[in-house]
Amino acid sequence: MIHEIPYRDPLQLFALFAEQQGALLLDSAQLRKNSGRYSFIALDPFLTLESKNGSIKLNDEVFWGDPFEVLRQQLAAFPQQNEAGLPPFQGGVAGFFSYELSRHLENLPHHSIDDMQFPDMALGFYDLVIGFDQLEKRTWIFSNGFPEKNTAKREMRAQERLTALLNQIAQAEDVLPLTPIQFNEQTIQSHFTSSSYQAAVQKVKNYILAGDIFETNISQRFRAELPADFNPFDLYRTLCTLNPAPFAAYVNLAGTILVSASPERFLLLTDRQIETRPIKGTRPRGKNPEEDKILATELLASEKDHAENVMIVDLMRNDLSRVCEDHSVKVSQLCGLESYATVHHLVSVITGHLKKNLTAVDLLRATFPGGSITGSPKIRSMEIIAEIEPTARGPYCGSVGYIGFNGDMDTSITIRTFAIKNNIATFQAGGAVVMDSDPLAEYEETLTKARALRRSLVGV
Repeated sequence: MIHEIPYRDPLQLFALFAEQQGALLLDSAQLRKNSGRYSFIALDPFLTLESKNGSIKLNDEVFWGDPFEVLRQQLAAFPQQNEAGLPPFQGGVAGFFSYELSRHLENLPHHSIDDMQFPDMALGFYDLVIGFDQLEKRTWIFSNGFPEKNTAKREMRAQERLTALLNQIAQAEDVLPLTPIQFNEQTIQSHFTSSSYQAAVQKVKNYILAGDIFETNISQRFRAELPADFNPFDLYRTLCTLNPAPFAAYVNLAGTILVSASPERFLLLTDRQIETRPIKGTRPRGKNPEEDKILATELLASEKDHAENVMIVDLMRNDLSRVCEDHSVKVSQLCGLESYATVHHLVSVITGHLKKNLTAVDLLRATFPGGSITGSPKIRSMEIIAEIEPTARGPYCGSVGYIGFNGDMDTSITIRTFAIKNNIATFQAGGAVVMDSDPLAEYEETLTKARALRRSLVGV
């Protein structure tokens, strides 16, 4: 059942639901070519899937198993055809996949500390979705009636859910003006100092000299205890103001809130056609147009940054080739410049065509986690990350997005993201370490990438 309603800003409308468990906003906070056109609100999932270290919780049922296989089986139980020409997520699974989900794919060591205990996977199955076309300024409610299977019962449930949501929306009021967040910056702590991060970079360079790897992504984590009256949705609104991004997201699932302003698409799957857009290569934005142009030109001319990007392109081509039709994997853009609120990036685009007998879950298995935030070769890089980084990454460097009941998928890499649990917020920033890396410059790059996150938290 599809019902068009008057257009309203997705962020304004989502304010009605942000505090509800299971509420999720996938928000195109920045319109860009080839991304950022559609936004989605998903509400009140009829089924939830959580996983941690092999323990799986499906609604209230707890058992051990492979979370990817459970996801595949559950998705197959709810087939759906989408209405063409409308926002592409019209019901399905949405949520987040944490970095540590990779241990279900490879035999990898554990980080020494997992203090936050974020889920490895937290997903909702949504029969009720609001889709926004940001370009045409139009909005639709999709209500498909799942989990009912009988046609008449599905139609009845879909109508009931649609009517209830329309009544809620009718009561919506304008969102109050954003009150600047006041937070003591001195309470933000990192698990690295400048000197210890530089030592970590040097350790990676030693592994490169030994022939173990070509590059590895090392991040530092920031941690802050939040006041009891802290409003995560205000933090999201602030972050999107400071750092609009094409893959922003607010996720309230499994006792965890994600506040994300990711610039990086991980996997787009549409009618079996795949696109991935790895980012490698960063410079800060300039203080004026002249300085900004110099920094962008410097990034485009940097052999080091090009080398980092090309290595990840090769890695992603190899990952995709495991699940794509022969000779279909292509690089349609190599090291293109994309500029965001606080940084310039080099972005490449790799495409392919998924084999006929495979699904979005197979594609996720073959490529997770994204090569841009692990390194090359991927498995050895992840072993080194577990050795060097003191704490588990959790949602950081995992993925956020949806898999539709029609089989399509769109996900981001979870960077420029707060992960909040039990009134503690964590956020991370990292960079690729290669043989030419300067340890101090790598440390400063992490601070540049974290700038908008820190500013949105401290209110400056």
